Amino acid sequence: MSDRRRAALAGLGPALLVVDVQRSFGDPAFLAGHGLSPAASAAVEAAVTTTKTLVDAARARDVPVVWIGLGTDPATPWRASLWLRTGDPDAPYGPDEPCLIGTPGAEWYRVAPAPGETVVTKRGYSGFLGTGLESRLRDAGIGWVAVAGLTTECCVAATATDAFQLGWPVLLPTDAVAAYDPGMHEAALAQLALNVAVPTTAEDLTALWG
Repeated sequence: MSDRRRAALAGLGPALLVVDVQRSFGDPAFLAGHGLSPAASAAVEAAVTTTKTLVDAARARDVPVVWIGLGTDPATPWRASLWLRTGDPDAPYGPDEPCLIGTPGAEWYRVAPAPGETVVTKRGYSGFLGTGLESRLRDAGIGWVAVAGLTTECCVAATATDAFQLGWPVLLPTDAVAAYDPGMHEAALAQLALNVAVPTTAEDLTALWG
């Protein structure tokens, strides 16, 4: 990151946004049917490990950690998603639907909120859509955000894009995000770097907090 950008963040309160580090998206037992290559599986596990490291570092430096998780509610189905995936907007959710509320898939994976940390439940891709997250960050005086979690091209990208469009500078620790296909991950990083976020590493982000 350039010295000019770094200087512009000085004195602004940061926050770490952790996106969808849940069993449906990160636990190998839940990903068996997705056909991930060994490289992709290793990348997901590495991103979760690095996200956990960032969470620990943020807590040690009094940087707010905000938890954003998907909560799929059969009572209010996401009809557009069902249409896109199945062709039928009225199709019932199947047993493999990710992050169904009250099921193990919705649980956090290898890392979890601490008492008092902000937790929001989303119904779609972005952590800002219908969750009240924008007002909570503004009320907390947050001046810039870093986004970590799963997956790079989907919910990480949507959350980072909305944060940027709402006025927050966004940093993206590229070693703390992953996709189920390495090529898709790299393409998403390129698009986000061009239009949304400054890429960084977990190590450099931790130093910036410090």
